[in-house]
Amino acid sequence: MPAPAHLDPRLLRAFVAVAEELHFTRAAARLYVAQQALSRDVRRLEKELGVELFVRTTRQVTPTADGERLLPYARRVLSAQDDLLAAFGQARPLLVDLNSPGLVTGRRVLHRARELAPDCELMARYESGLTGAAADLLAGRLDVSFGRFAGLDPALRSGLEQQPVRYEPMAVVLPEDHPLAGLPQVPVAALAGQEVYAGAGDPRTPEWTDLASRLFEGHGIRLAAPLPPAVGDEEFERIMAKTRTPVLAVVDFPDMPRTVRRPLVDPVPLSPVSLVWRRGLRHPGLDALRRAAAETAGARHWLRRPPGGWLPATDDDVMDPRGRQPTPHHP
Repeated sequence: MPAPAHLDPRLLRAFVAVAEELHFTRAAARLYVAQQALSRDVRRLEKELGVELFVRTTRQVTPTADGERLLPYARRVLSAQDDLLAAFGQARPLLVDLNSPGLVTGRRVLHRARELAPDCELMARYESGLTGAAADLLAGRLDVSFGRFAGLDPALRSGLEQQPVRYEPMAVVLPEDHPLAGLPQVPVAALAGQEVYAGAGDPRTPEWTDLASRLFEGHGIRLAAPLPPAVGDEEFERIMAKTRTPVLAVVDFPDMPRTVRRPLVDPVPLSPVSLVWRRGLRHPGLDALRRAAAETAGARHWLRRPPGGWLPATDDDVMDPRGRQPTPHHP
């Protein structure tokens, strides 16, 4: 492969995006550029290197042998450029997934991180579910997310790192005239014989459905049948009024019209929340998020297990604070 005297990092970034997305339209959306500009940059890189990097058909884009050979080098160059810019206060924006609007844990960590690193641009995203976000983390479309790390497929976990943040007590959202709505707390056994919705069928949240299945086992509680995810308060209210199905949630789940949210007890089920990022990611915004997560968890006792708290053994292994990596130190 001929070696040009200089390669514009922008061209390498365009190449990496296409190589990872295997689709020009998706790659262009990921880089916030027009598809024509992206295609032009890839063609220019091919011309400068004197090789063809992709086989293009009307149905798919596939890297050539030279494209496969270039990819690890291009990734290292771009990582080094990001590190250099970050060292001089010019870090790119960090994309932080908060799962959905209204959830408290990730939002509090993000707000504190912005205070700790005011010169970093930490931009919130809402991908609704760690499994859905994980693919975007690995592809570089997101940088950081929150959720149940133990519930991810091992193949996804292998490319990610995590830091425990919170044991979040779980709750149930009920129609306001439901027979259990008058209780200040709902014993798990009181849901026996009922169907409870826990995201079944949602491809973005299988880690949540799996946690519900483990909790319901032995209690006579059935998972409600899959439904397309309700988007927006109005649609959530309509579906709940129509099905009258309780919804598994967490204690900080936002208020919804004509519903009540009640903590679950006997036992107190816990939703394990971790800060999750792409393995090898280096960014001052990530350092700030890790510091913020540790500070907030400590101040609010988020990693202190409540008496009678329930958690699957798989999550215990992940959330054990003794297994956490040390939080980066900053003078």
